[in-house]
Amino acid sequence: MNQDIMNIAIGVMCSVFGWLLKTVWESVKDLQCADKSLAEKVTQIELLVAGSYIKRDEIQVLHDALFRKLDKIEDRVNRVIIQREVTNHTNRGEHD
Repeated sequence: MNQDIMNIAIGVMCSVFGWLLKTVWESVKDLQCADKSLAEKVTQIELLVAGSYIKRDEIQVLHDALFRKLDKIEDRVNRVIIQREVTNHTNRGEHD
């Protein structure tokens, strides 16, 4: 009788331990699936963000256009300065 009680107790403990292991294993599997899903979402977000940046070629085109415009402005300013200097020099010559 004593052996029967021990066998039943060990059987119950093994059953409880097996059920706990099964529950933990299912939880690990669920977490792995959730982790995989989140990793895919993060990858999609990374691709979305990376795609929205301006490309090096595009910024180079904008850079070149901007500096061409600035060069034209500089040329015009220089022409105006030269014209004023010539006008001032001519006016001084008339008054002398």
